[in-house]
Amino acid sequence: MKKEKEESSTNFVYILQCRDGTLYTGWTNDIEQRIRAHNSGKGAKYTKGRGPVKLVHLENFPTKEEAMRREWAVKHMKKEKKLELIRGERKC
Repeated sequence: MKKEKEESSTNFVYILQCRDGTLYTGWTNDIEQRIRAHNSGKGAKYTKGRGPVKLVHLENFPTKEEAMRREWAVKHMKKEKKLELIRGERKC
């Protein structure tokens, strides 16, 4: 009998603030490793050369699919809405 693959409850959507003040949104299942990658210049093309980055917002999701949907939604927010989210003023 084939065992179903269990979903990890460690799927994160995160917002980073770059050295130049810009924001970067992504998702990962290992937030500590991902931030190290961004700060070493290997995380994403956008953050390369904009480090060091600082984690300013983090959300946890039970599945990769939910995290990816939320990442898409956050990436499509205007900067002011992302700042509200970071400050805890916006929940959706």
